[in-house]
Amino acid sequence: MAAFNFTPSDTSLFILMGIPGLEAAHIWISIPFFAFYIISLLGNFTVVFVVGKEQSLHKPMYLLICMLALTDIGMSTSIVPKALFIFWFNLKGITVNGCLAQTFFLYAIAVMHSAILVTMAFDRYVAICSPLRYATILTNTRIAKLGLVGLTRAVFFILPEPLFLSRLPFCANQIIPHTYCDHIAVAKMSCGDITVSRMYGLVIGVIVIGFDLTLIGLSYGLIIRAVLRISSKKANLKALKTCTAHICVMLTSYTPILFSILTHRFGQGIAPHIHIILANLCFIVPPMLNPIIYGVKTKELHDKVGKCRR
Repeated sequence: MAAFNFTPSDTSLFILMGIPGLEAAHIWISIPFFAFYIISLLGNFTVVFVVGKEQSLHKPMYLLICMLALTDIGMSTSIVPKALFIFWFNLKGITVNGCLAQTFFLYAIAVMHSAILVTMAFDRYVAICSPLRYATILTNTRIAKLGLVGLTRAVFFILPEPLFLSRLPFCANQIIPHTYCDHIAVAKMSCGDITVSRMYGLVIGVIVIGFDLTLIGLSYGLIIRAVLRISSKKANLKALKTCTAHICVMLTSYTPILFSILTHRFGQGIAPHIHIILANLCFIVPPMLNPIIYGVKTKELHDKVGKCRR
């Protein structure tokens, strides 16, 4: 990533404090962090390997699962290794450019992750509402193009955040009370006006989450309408069963984010370390659970994983 021009020198360091108030427990906190991260890497790399190896899985649905696995790997890797260095070795320093790079990649991957969930909802809509046209509407090439659109959107929306931060003056205070370079936490260190940076982050968050959840809700509204028109109860259940994995992944992805946002907005009495732990869980727990959900709920993928293990 290109270097950014800062008011102070580029050799300056920010200090990530980890979880203030729980410094004595950092070693114990690192245990679930490390365990979740290893499980996430094993699960997601397994999904990527199996989908890549098995020709029969080179279908739109499984390509989307593979893309989701890659974003899960990127999202957890953006924060966990640095957090573990803080917990284990007390290595709290991070360069200014390194901090901005972490901010950019973390949030860009998160926006990309959300775009993939929207595409998955559209995939289920087409599969249930227009099954005869599924193969012509959703080809592998079209999935790749949708993925590229999601990536472009993520870069376009998130790149201004580190650019805004790079233009802020940072004075004596260079301590970030967090385990990673959270956009607002970095902005609050500035001795300048952070209104534009703060408002941009808020607007992008509302647009991305609001727009994506609206599209997902619309897709499932149409799916439910189509399912209710099926006279056979058995067919109803079979159609809905194909959506269970995606619904579970959506819940694990969006619920922690929405809960964290609400606690920040309305939980003024909540201790700061609780906010920090919740913020970390948003990027650590879903990547760990997603491959497990798809491995259990998607029979063909489950069978292929079992076959590779033999």
